[in-house]
Amino acid sequence: MKKIAILGSTGSIGTQTLEIVRTNKDLEVVALAAGGNVTLMEQQVREFHPKVAVMWSAEAAEDLKQRVSDMEVRILCGMDGLLELAVLPEVEVLVTAIVGMIGIRPTIAAIEAGKTIALANKETLVCAGHIIMPLAREKGVSILPVDSEHSAIFQSMNGEPKNRIEKILLTASGGPFRGKKKEELVNIKPENALKHPNWFMGRKITIDSSTLVNKGLEVIEAKWLFDVDFSQIQVVVHPQSIIHSMVEYVDGGIMAQLGTPDMKLPIQYALFYPDRRPMEGKRLDFYELANITFEKPDMETFRGLKLAYEAGEMGGSMPTVLNAANEKAVSLFLDGKIEYLQIAEIIEACMQNHKRIENPDVAQILAAEKETYEYIAGKYL
Repeated sequence: MKKIAILGSTGSIGTQTLEIVRTNKDLEVVALAAGGNVTLMEQQVREFHPKVAVMWSAEAAEDLKQRVSDMEVRILCGMDGLLELAVLPEVEVLVTAIVGMIGIRPTIAAIEAGKTIALANKETLVCAGHIIMPLAREKGVSILPVDSEHSAIFQSMNGEPKNRIEKILLTASGGPFRGKKKEELVNIKPENALKHPNWFMGRKITIDSSTLVNKGLEVIEAKWLFDVDFSQIQVVVHPQSIIHSMVEYVDGGIMAQLGTPDMKLPIQYALFYPDRRPMEGKRLDFYELANITFEKPDMETFRGLKLAYEAGEMGGSMPTVLNAANEKAVSLFLDGKIEYLQIAEIIEACMQNHKRIENPDVAQILAAEKETYEYIAGKYL
């Protein structure tokens, strides 16, 4: 019986992880954590019987406590609750699917406690990769990627010498606005940007996919996960989302991982690595597949990707500013307070305003996030 805990159990990755638990009876959910969706968390607690459940706010935690008072489950809240969850002795694998910087400290705590990390929280490596990866090596902890693209890279590297990588080919669907020019994106509304052609994801990451900022964050993640230079990471637009990413080696050979666009595959792969378990679902039919095409990303129209490369190359605290500025800008766009094209404008303005810190610790990372939020509030609100 493999015992897991899930940070972000009510989100897209969290709920799909629980779908995998339903079909694999040798997985046991020891703990769950969520933001504010008390109703869904109550349903999850009643179905999976975790020992611990964490809500972000004290109010949500108290609400949940009242709802499940008939059950033997300990209800915690806030960062203290997340940190306690992360180091529970019985937890073997921590699935970090929580959104935002709040995932960094619990991930560090879990690594220090020797837990395997199934990583779906982008901020952990984007903002703190220089802390996380050396710590994982020191503690002998595996960081198993849950992102479909990073999982594909990971699978394409199995059995191959790591020092023989020429480059990583990180695929992108191109999102709902692929092929459009800047002038065509002037009056884009949230409902337009939320129509992803291939993937079912949360609202924030769907907007990020439309701007290609999500792909930029994945570039930074890939640098840390696979210990490569940014010059070795090439983004390739692949509209069909059949090839999830590729690795080219020094002899010109390219390994790729293909499959239908279903997040449950990389989630299950991370949970059972190095095993492969049967999984129901649609299979890729090459007789039905009409074509597979590739394009170069338009980094002038979708400047978020270009800015991500720049932030990654600068390093230090700059990726944190990129991430925080994007997070806030997307929130403002979804609330109808800024225009779609202002997302990239705000990211660039925040990066220009920030005085980079070379090797930030967690406190400095969080301070850079706070500074970015305050700059946006002062200039755009």
